[in-house]
Amino acid sequence: QVQLVESGGGSVQAGGSMSLSCQASGLNFDDRAMAWFRQGLGEEREGVACIKWNNRSTWYGDSVQGRFTISRDNTKKTVLLQMNNLKPEDTGIFYCAAHFSSSCSSWWRDQERYSDWGRGTPVTVAS
Repeated sequence: QVQLVESGGGSVQAGGSMSLSCQASGLNFDDRAMAWFRQGLGEEREGVACIKWNNRSTWYGDSVQGRFTISRDNTKKTVLLQMNNLKPEDTGIFYCAAHFSSSCSSWWRDQERYSDWGRGTPVTVAS
């Protein structure tokens, strides 16, 4: 049984930093690209970042480029999202997701390409 468990969410002031973690189990973690998605209140879920299986390629959403960094540790089966210079519009539920394949590709924002999802962790950025 695949499990993706997010942690690290909470509240922070605008301009602050926060780090999210996703612990994976029950899957061949080394074979899967991993991603973070965000869903704001009343909004559709959108892609934040994606990382290839070997840590060598990453993709980011336009709104987080230069502020967020995705990384992974295949020995620990974890994927991290370091978020800096947070803005109120970053507020939402952050979800960890496992891609069907080992690479994100240009279609990494397509949620149909992800077979497993965590339950999410909330992030609130106060202005």
